[in-house]
Amino acid sequence: MQRIWNMESTIRLFADDCVIYRKIINNANTEKFQKDLDRLGEWAVENAMKTDPSKSKAIRFTRARIKDPLNYSLMGTLIPEASSCKYLGTILRSDLSWADQINYTVKKAWKALHFTMQILKRVIVIPKA
Repeated sequence: MQRIWNMESTIRLFADDCVIYRKIINNANTEKFQKDLDRLGEWAVENAMKTDPSKSKAIRFTRARIKDPLNYSLMGTLIPEASSCKYLGTILRSDLSWADQINYTVKKAWKALHFTMQILKRVIVIPKA
């Protein structure tokens, strides 16, 4: 496979996931990021990589109150803006809060505890006095 040349943004690959990101300070950064998305789409076509742009999400990590809408596209498809995303098992929120990750982890722990309690009820027989 050929390397993606002239990319100014950072790309992280893991199994069948691809994350591309960069710090956006001004309109020039926004334009550079869109150009990198265009290059990524072209590279995918040239290398016969199957992609589904509709599964992509655009997310902005900031605590700023005023936010312009994100208008990025990949292979001609507008990437929908999201308030959170799951990456490598961790839920990342655009406002940098850990609330969703904590709630998800607590919910998983309660399910595991409930399952364990159900198993123990079946295994342990307590004789009546």
